Amino acid sequence: SMWPDNRIARDAHYLYRYDRHGRLTEKTDLIPEGVIRTDDERTHRYHYDSQHRLVHYTRTQYEEPLVESRYLYDPLGRRVAKRVWRRERDLTGWMSLSRKPQVTWYGWDGDRLTTIQNDRSRIQTIYQPGSFTPLIRVETATGELAKTQRRSLADALQQSGGEDGGSVVFPPVLVQMLDRLESEILADRVSEESRRWLASCGLTVEQMQNQMDPVYTPARKIHLYHCDHRGLPLALISKEGTTEWCAEYDEWGNLLNEENPHQLQQLIRLPGQQYDEESGLYYNRHRYYDPLQGRYITQDPIGLKGGWNFYQYPLNPVTNTDPLGLEVFPRPFPLPIPWPKSPAQQQADDNAAKALTKWWNDTASQRIFDSLILNNPGLALDITMIASRGNVADTGITDRVNDIINDRFWSDGKKPDRCDVLQELIDCGDISAKDAKSTQKAWNCRHSRQSNDKKR
Repeated sequence: SMWPDNRIARDAHYLYRYDRHGRLTEKTDLIPEGVIRTDDERTHRYHYDSQHRLVHYTRTQYEEPLVESRYLYDPLGRRVAKRVWRRERDLTGWMSLSRKPQVTWYGWDGDRLTTIQNDRSRIQTIYQPGSFTPLIRVETATGELAKTQRRSLADALQQSGGEDGGSVVFPPVLVQMLDRLESEILADRVSEESRRWLASCGLTVEQMQNQMDPVYTPARKIHLYHCDHRGLPLALISKEGTTEWCAEYDEWGNLLNEENPHQLQQLIRLPGQQYDEESGLYYNRHRYYDPLQGRYITQDPIGLKGGWNFYQYPLNPVTNTDPLGLEVFPRPFPLPIPWPKSPAQQQADDNAAKALTKWWNDTASQRIFDSLILNNPGLALDITMIASRGNVADTGITDRVNDIINDRFWSDGKKPDRCDVLQELIDCGDISAKDAKSTQKAWNCRHSRQSNDKKR
């Protein structure tokens, strides 16, 4: 087999290795024999924890490290942080991995990634309700976030409330009352209860408001996402209506072309996926997706429930997605509405449908016979499976009878007669005698239990 257990061993660009759990552990540049290239011969290595989650990634060239990254997850298996070290030149001129990593933090709303924050900015995403399609992107620079830091009203009063200008400590209950008052002032809805206890202290709402630190509203970049029918972002539109970022992708989410004059960091890919620049992989909640292969690097956590191929992304990514990295998501858009037809065209369609239906019913027995002969040339034909025209076994009834026969065979080792099983279903009222009539004839079960009783 070229792909044992559906694991790709090599393609036009790389050689792949897996561990005993079916997890990709190594990917090496494939250099054609006789070709010398100094920019290649890179090796990617992947390391996992006991939950089969990627926790460590490295990329080396000639055993010299180029990139290293580590990933951290919460108890629900969601990635909450990553640290990336990149190769750089130090003060002595020596190339090595940076001493200080680039740290990124992630925030979640259920299974949807809503916040990405690093030392440069914080990017927040608002999704369409009940979906993984992004709707609005809000970016705030880290410097602007620092300006929003302010003391609470209780802290401000405690720090300057001493008789000698020093600090004072309020009881916890008083701190809670001041916090509630502050929230009411900010919302411009001060309750009568708060006004009364302030008046009993000889204070007014206006005096307390003057003691509060000013609220700073940070400058933000707000963009509207323009996505395709799957939820893949194609453009970012500013508040002024201008396109400040746009991109083109292939069916599997590979970036083909990007226009980014404003240097916006847009990392969302197919629904539920987040691009990791250091590895080229897309984080897909429960697994990591390789867009170059159009498949995952580890097996499906839900096993066969996700399909026969444990690494498979939906075979038709144009119409189906996998936002959780578990199984195919239902069609994200309705089927197209048929084009209106004239009465003559509609009548022609009806006639064709009736003709096809009649042919299908009239040739049912012959098609069963042909199928048995073509697929099993040495088969001794079972006359009970091929009845005369009109006496074809009902597929649903056949399946039910076969299920019962299999269950009894595995339980006691005996295989009951299918005609007897069919009669039991009729006697119990599970199947009507009328519905079972054609199946009895197809199976040559005309000696029913009733006829046997009459003979007795």
